Amino acid sequence: MLTAHDLRLFHKGRLYDAYDKLGAHCCDVDGASGVRFATWAPHAGAASVVGDFNDWDGRGHRMQRADAAGVWQLFVPGLRAGTQYKFEMRHERSGRIVIKTDPYARAFPEPTNTNAVVVEPPSFAWSDEAWLEGRARWSWQREPLNIYEVHLASWSASRGAPRYAELARELSAHARDLHFTHVELLPIFEHPLMESLGYLVTGYYAPTSRFGTPDEFRTFVDVLHRDGIGVILDWVPLHFPRDEWGLVEYDGGPLYERTDPAMAEHPNWRTLIFNYGRAEVRNFLLSNALYWLREFHVDGLRVDAVSSMLYLDDARSDSAWKRNPLGGRENLPAVKFLRELNQHLHDVAPHAFTVAEESTAWPKVSESPKRGGLGFSMKWNMGWANDTLAYMRRTWDERPANHRDLTFGRMYAHTEKFVLSLSHDEVSSLRRSLFEQMYGDEVHKLAGIRLLFAYQLTYPGKKLNFMGNEFAELHGWDVSRPLDWGLSSMPQHRGVTAALRDLNALYAASPALHAAEFDSDSFQWLEPDDAERSTIAFRRSFETQSLIIMLNFSPNPYERYVTGVPSGGSYRMLFNSDAPRYRGDAGDAQPAEVAVEAVAQPHKAFAYRLEIALPALAAVIFERVER
Repeated sequence: MLTAHDLRLFHKGRLYDAYDKLGAHCCDVDGASGVRFATWAPHAGAASVVGDFNDWDGRGHRMQRADAAGVWQLFVPGLRAGTQYKFEMRHERSGRIVIKTDPYARAFPEPTNTNAVVVEPPSFAWSDEAWLEGRARWSWQREPLNIYEVHLASWSASRGAPRYAELARELSAHARDLHFTHVELLPIFEHPLMESLGYLVTGYYAPTSRFGTPDEFRTFVDVLHRDGIGVILDWVPLHFPRDEWGLVEYDGGPLYERTDPAMAEHPNWRTLIFNYGRAEVRNFLLSNALYWLREFHVDGLRVDAVSSMLYLDDARSDSAWKRNPLGGRENLPAVKFLRELNQHLHDVAPHAFTVAEESTAWPKVSESPKRGGLGFSMKWNMGWANDTLAYMRRTWDERPANHRDLTFGRMYAHTEKFVLSLSHDEVSSLRRSLFEQMYGDEVHKLAGIRLLFAYQLTYPGKKLNFMGNEFAELHGWDVSRPLDWGLSSMPQHRGVTAALRDLNALYAASPALHAAEFDSDSFQWLEPDDAERSTIAFRRSFETQSLIIMLNFSPNPYERYVTGVPSGGSYRMLFNSDAPRYRGDAGDAQPAEVAVEAVAQPHKAFAYRLEIALPALAAVIFERVER
C-alpha cells in the first residue's frame, strides 16, 4: 500500500511515479493475489470500490483513509486483470454521492464505456534498443526534425478498423517514404467524443481503445522506433470535459478544477480548467507526462493550448476574470507548473523534448527556467504560419504591398527555438485546405503549395506538416470524413508529393538547413526587399556548406533574375519546384545538370552576383561547389 513517504511526496506534488501508486494495480499482499485500489478524494466522508465483482454496490468494498489529506485505499483479494470498476464517494458535508471513473485508469473497454479496467503489470517485450541508444546521443537542436502530424482515426478511416500494429506498419512506411523523422499524434488518450479530436480527454493514462490495448499501443511505438521514426504525443494539461462520471467535482465538490466558479470554466470550450494551485493536481499531470515517456518510450510531448494556460483573461471579457495577487493577468500557478514540468522532464528524461503551442508574445517560452523561461524545448511559430498563409491567399496585385508578410518573421526569428507548423489548425474545415488557401487557378494553386513547402523546408526552424498536405488535399480537414487518398494517384497531386519528398530528403541531407536552425549566423538575406516582383532570396550555411535559395511568389517568370552572393565559384542546382517531375513547366533539364558561375561583379552589398532563370511561382536551391 502507499507508504507515509509516498503520501508526503504526493501532497507536495512530487510523487512522480504516482501512476504506480494510485489507481488499480495487481499485486500480492500477505500471500494473497488481488488488486490494490487507491484514489485521492479529500472532501469525501466515505469511499468504496464498485465494479462487476460486487454488482456495483458500494456497501461491499469500503475503502480506508490512508491519511488525513484525503487518500483512500483498499486491497481486494481474488480480483484479476480485466476487472471493471469505479469509485463511489460521499461528500463529507453535503452527503452527495458520486460514482466516478478512476483518474489513473490505464484502460477502458471501449471509448463510450466509462468503466475503468484493471490491467496486468507491464511485461511488454520491447525491441527498440537501437533507437533508444541512438536517441540518447541524438541532439534535436543539431539534427533534422521533420514531423508528420496525424489524427489516427481519420488517417485510417478508409482502411476499415485497423489495430495499432497495422497502423504502425502503414504509417511508418508512409513517413519513411516521405523522409519524415517523427510522427506526432493528435491526442491518443481515451476520449468518447470523436468530434473533440481527442482534446476532451477522459482517460489521461489510457491509450484510446479504438485501436487496441495499452500493449498494442506499445507495439505501435516499438514498430515506428525500429523503423527509425520517432513518436510525439499531443498532450492536454489545460482542461477536461464536464462528463459527470469524470473529473468534474470528483469527490462531490471542486477538486481537479478551479474552486472559483467564475473562473472554473473555459468560455470557448465549456470545459473545466485544471487547478494548478493544488499540488496533487500538478502531481497528476506531471506524473502523467512521465508515464507516457517512461512506459511507452514516447520521444516528446507537444503541449496544447499553452496560451490559454498562461493568461487568466483568456477568452474572457474585461469584467469576467480576476487578477492574480500581483495585480496582473498571468496565471501564476500555471507558470510555476509549466516550469516545474519542463525542468523535471529535462532532468529525468533528457532525451525527450517538449513543444509549446503558444500564440502570444510571452517571453522566453523555450528558455530554461533557470534563466527566467518556461523551459520548453521549442515553440510552434504560429506567426510565421499565419503571415505566410495570409500572403499566399492574396491576389497577385496585393502581394507587393504586403511583402512584409514574408520578411517580418526575421525580426523575432531567434527569440525562440521555433517549429514551422503547417498543422491541423491551419487546414481545418474552418480555415480550408492549403489548396483552397492558395490564390489562382488549379495550376497556380499546386505550384503555390510546392513553393510554400520549399519556403518552409529552407527557412530556419524545425518542420511540421499535417496529414493530407503531402498530396494537396482539396478540402479542409474534417474528422468525420476520411482523407481523399485517391488524389495521391493523380499526376498533378503526385507532383506535390514528389516535391515534398525531395525537399524533406534535402533538408535531412543538408547540414546548412538543419544543423544551425536556431543560430542567427546560419541565415543571411540576399534579397529581402524585392516587393515589386514578389521575390525573396537568402543564404543558408553551416561550416563548409552554402546554399542559395530564391523564391518567386509572382505568376511572372524572370529570365534574368540577379542576386548578390558573398562568394564566387560554381553553384549547382539542387532543387527546382517547377521541374517536370513535380508537374511544373521548367523544361527538361534535371537539377543535377544545371550549374551557374558567380560573377565577380558587385551587386548591392555583395562582391559577386548570380544570374539565373527564375520560374513563376517557384523556388530554386543552389549549392556552392567547393573546388
